[in-house]
Amino acid sequence: MKKILTITVLFLGLSSIGFAQRISDHNTIGWYTTTITPRFSDKWSGHFEYQWRRTHVIKNWQQSLLRVGATYKITKDVSVQAGYAWARTFDYGEYFLSSVNKTFDEHRIYEQIVLNTAFGKLKYSTRFRLEQRWLAVYGSVEDTKPQRWNYLNRFRLMPRFDLPIGDKGFYVAAYDEIALGFGKNIGQNVFDQNRVGLMAGYTFSPKFRLEGGYINQTLQFGRQIDKQNVFQYNNGIIVNTYINF
Repeated sequence: MKKILTITVLFLGLSSIGFAQRISDHNTIGWYTTTITPRFSDKWSGHFEYQWRRTHVIKNWQQSLLRVGATYKITKDVSVQAGYAWARTFDYGEYFLSSVNKTFDEHRIYEQIVLNTAFGKLKYSTRFRLEQRWLAVYGSVEDTKPQRWNYLNRFRLMPRFDLPIGDKGFYVAAYDEIALGFGKNIGQNVFDQNRVGLMAGYTFSPKFRLEGGYINQTLQFGRQIDKQNVFQYNNGIIVNTYINF
């Protein structure tokens, strides 16, 4: 566990590296996620997740993300998961993510491992995720179909802490996730993004849990504008709903 914590600290330290010559874009966001976990056996379960991501808290689209997968529990503290995700990113903010101001799709395949432990009442988990990504690239706003699909690789690391409050199901939680690009076609963003979440939640039953709070997203574009790196600083609210069968 000490090695896991050391690796976590090293990767999260990358998120605080200073970047010179940058353009900044600030947005207010709202992320609303529903996750459904049907259990098939003691070892196997499914994963169905939809994220409704908005700007101006809820007014306009930021991104739509659907993820499906299968989870295998190796031990009570170690699980692996693999699956597919589809994301649609909309034209939002002062600067657009791609060079063409046009809504674009992304297809992903991912693999992950989650390690859980506890320090007394404090629960700690670390999620390591690899993603293989295909992003649609358009040549002009008038294009009805992508000219090509850019292939990208990304590694994501997310430590999370959960602390029960009393004995009635209340808890507080915090996480910090960093995403790093690697391989060809990643452009400027070896550092892809960092997300920080601070939340309070309530476990109504083993089948239903709800949490909400504050989220901060720092995102680097894969391209430059006027020879400068572009960073988005998105702050807002997050609401997560968990349903287990």
